[in-house]
Amino acid sequence: MLDISVIIPLYNEEESLPELCSWIEKVMKTHHYSYEVIFVNDGSRDNSWQVVKDLSIKNTCVKGISFSRNYGKSAALHVGFKEARGKVVITMDADLQDSPDEIPELYRMITEDNYDLVSGWKQKRFDPITKTIPTKLYNAATRSMSGVYLNDFNCGLKAYKNEVIKSITLYGEMHRYIPVQAKWNGYDKIGEKVVQHQARKYGTTKFGIERFLYGFLDLLSITFVQKFGKRPMHLFGGFGILFFMIGSFITVYLIGDKIYAIANHLKFRNVTDNPLFFLALVSIIIGVQLFVAGFIGELMTRNSEKTTDYQIREKV
Repeated sequence: MLDISVIIPLYNEEESLPELCSWIEKVMKTHHYSYEVIFVNDGSRDNSWQVVKDLSIKNTCVKGISFSRNYGKSAALHVGFKEARGKVVITMDADLQDSPDEIPELYRMITEDNYDLVSGWKQKRFDPITKTIPTKLYNAATRSMSGVYLNDFNCGLKAYKNEVIKSITLYGEMHRYIPVQAKWNGYDKIGEKVVQHQARKYGTTKFGIERFLYGFLDLLSITFVQKFGKRPMHLFGGFGILFFMIGSFITVYLIGDKIYAIANHLKFRNVTDNPLFFLALVSIIIGVQLFVAGFIGELMTRNSEKTTDYQIREKV
């Protein structure tokens, strides 16, 4: 097993790759690490993949994986995690905003301080306010819902024990919630390190404001899947029984009220003439539907996982 695997997802970053690779190589040689750098080309439309192939010829520690189209950062990290052989796995972005000089301290925190995961914290950012303010709100919401108290969930610079990344499945925008998944998988010794954030040197950002909406939806999804993914009947069946009982109780009450009125020669109206009857009927129908949804969900958990099938065109 190697000391370090560095996984770098990339999309249209041809200008920064040679400089980044040289910087990583310098750090690794200085500290005498055995290492590999895994570039995952996420369907770039520029010359990025050719640059990666050239780098792999010059440096045998460089590996490359290229998707046939753009799948997203989570997909790139997922296949990179599957390939990683280092006992410590470090992820970083390809735009030179993450500094490879942080690698030795991240490695030390994993190997000596025995953290399962260490997340970078870009305390001082060189991003526009349109990006920093939504990021702060997003981080606050994630801390509140997940119980993982990190200042910067979205920082691409992170370090993991190899066993941690092998236990994680990524799809959609789930790369933001790797610390959350790690904690739920039992790897709860999670640290944080203030890291240097550098201004973008080449190109433009590949993420728009919509990522925060998608990220929040994925947070709801991952919370549900973690709590009820293996037992959907507990959620849907529970609500289904609740709605069914409410509807049944209202129906019994209306019938009982009519019988009482008839027995005592009081004025009454038909059950179906009472608006509460239709409320009860809707509640019973919703209850049955939720119960059936829970039953179908239980059956679907038996199916094979199909959310991480990504088409790889080439490897070097």
